[in-house]
Amino acid sequence: MNEGNHNASIIGSKSFTAVAINCAAKAGEWITTKLGNYSSLELKHSAHDLVTEVDKGSERLIRNLIGTHFPTHGFLGEEGVEPGPEASAQALEEAKESEYLWIVDPIDGTTNFVHSFPFFCVSIALAYRGEVIVGVVYDPVRDELFVAEKGKGAYVRGKRMSVSNDATLRESLIATGFPADHREALPMNLKGVTAIAPQVRNLRIAGSAALHMAYVAAGRLSGFWEISLNSWDLAAGALLIQESGGVVTDTRGEPYSLSVRNVAASNGHLHKELLQALEHAGAQG
Repeated sequence: MNEGNHNASIIGSKSFTAVAINCAAKAGEWITTKLGNYSSLELKHSAHDLVTEVDKGSERLIRNLIGTHFPTHGFLGEEGVEPGPEASAQALEEAKESEYLWIVDPIDGTTNFVHSFPFFCVSIALAYRGEVIVGVVYDPVRDELFVAEKGKGAYVRGKRMSVSNDATLRESLIATGFPADHREALPMNLKGVTAIAPQVRNLRIAGSAALHMAYVAAGRLSGFWEISLNSWDLAAGALLIQESGGVVTDTRGEPYSLSVRNVAASNGHLHKELLQALEHAGAQG
């Protein structure tokens, strides 16, 4: 990236961030009016992968708002992609051609939303030439807005965030998830659960990868890992953690990129230990 283009992206980032915040707030407000009140429920990739008309409506709202401000930008949203890992990888590959690409999960934690379990969020990221430069995660139930701009730190409720100081797995609170793919990804993640649960203070499995990652950034969790996620689950949360002083890699320790599906994120202090525990368990995916 040459310096001129980089400066242009930074100069424009305020308006990018403002639009991302506005989209997340409007979508979140609308989603909460539908809590316990959705009318259609469909299965996607499996019986554990759900979508409602609220997911689709939220994505449409966000796409339209972004399109109004930035009509030339690319858009990759969960509900615009066919179910399954192959389709996700293909969609990302095609979308990568965009200089600016918005990556959106209109409701991360749909199963929670369907059951009125109050742990779900809107996740919006903007990537410039493949690198995430804006990340917004909005929890409408708690009215908590997590925002990061590349090189400018990360904030929640307007206060600067920093990751926890937990130095070892033994003193950590770690989160993971139960993947929708119950044939390969879930057994792999369960191996990790079995190995890591005895080594940590406790585990949390609350059902929203993006919100788990926001909690790592805010110091509420020491780390997070999960097998078989998508770019829209991770992009905003990854920037939140990096800008809060944490580390995001794949489960084998390779640097985070938009194509990462098996993720490990932490405060940095216990990252190596977390990766080693996954490796010893054969749970890296």
